[in-house]
Amino acid sequence: MALPSITGYTLGELIELLKPLPAFRARQIFKWISRGARNFDQMTDLSQELRKTLSERFLVMETYVADTLTDSDGTIKLQIALQDGTKIEAVVLVDGEGRKTACISTQVGCPMACAFCKTGSLGFLRNLNAAEIAEQLYHCQAAAGDISNIVVMGMGEPLLNLINLRTAMNIWSDPAGLGMSRRRITISTSGIVSGIKDLADNGPEVRLAVSLTTANEAMREKLMPVSKTNPLSELKEALRYFQSKHDKRITLEAVLLKDVNTKKEDAITLAQFAKGLDVIINLIPWNPVDGMGIDGTDFEEPTDREIDAMVAELERRGLTVTRRYRKGRGVSGACGQLGSVETFKKE
Repeated sequence: MALPSITGYTLGELIELLKPLPAFRARQIFKWISRGARNFDQMTDLSQELRKTLSERFLVMETYVADTLTDSDGTIKLQIALQDGTKIEAVVLVDGEGRKTACISTQVGCPMACAFCKTGSLGFLRNLNAAEIAEQLYHCQAAAGDISNIVVMGMGEPLLNLINLRTAMNIWSDPAGLGMSRRRITISTSGIVSGIKDLADNGPEVRLAVSLTTANEAMREKLMPVSKTNPLSELKEALRYFQSKHDKRITLEAVLLKDVNTKKEDAITLAQFAKGLDVIINLIPWNPVDGMGIDGTDFEEPTDREIDAMVAELERRGLTVTRRYRKGRGVSGACGQLGSVETFKKE
């Protein structure tokens, strides 16, 4: 039986776990973990005897990087192996000013089955534990250096694993460790109403993004089955509730699919959904994945003309719009491309 990992414990939990060691020892270890220590031998301000004793009881990290792919645009995709032999993926994206954003996964596979997403086509195996979530950031740091922002937009639906994600976020943001500002952490959800309300009530206060894609209910149910149990009316009410608790702008993400959700009426319904909310609209041109489509028709990338028309119509209606430019496609690390047959393949 594998030893337990200590990476998934908050500082308070670690202090309790390591008793009767004094609290300052737990703080030293917590700091070493945030710096990316892989084992106790790297914690040089601990005595050799203590390092040996701890090594007999615990692992520092329970995951490892099985493969690293680097795209010509600077994107780094990590395939991370878990103790049960399954694999997940995390991505580091680099913007034009050199800032690095880590895209973190929360599940092995994904149960949401969005029609345009490769991860959703793989099915779902299990939630990640807190250590498996937290360690992704440390692996990203080791591969790319200092991380400026975290987006929980990788494999899985974050709000279906909020307990473990919440622990990981508390670990990342603790000033005794990385001290990552929660304003630099964004959770992207497909629209889990109960999870949005839970986040509103119980925190932590991070940024929220919602993968809306379309505000046409019938079309959204085809593209995103989550809408069948979390209809748009309830989703909007949950977003209003979130903003009543946290004065933060919400990002509404729309994956654009050629001839599917790029018409003028699509922009109009999107604007109607946004009315009364403080939002920014993020338009995401679909990144190709073989075999993705609905009603017997494969999806295609939107044309520049379609994208420009959507931007113009939404801006004409007073909305703030951003357009996400493609990153990581050369290593299948772009939005909607994460996951492979290796995900569920146990070594």
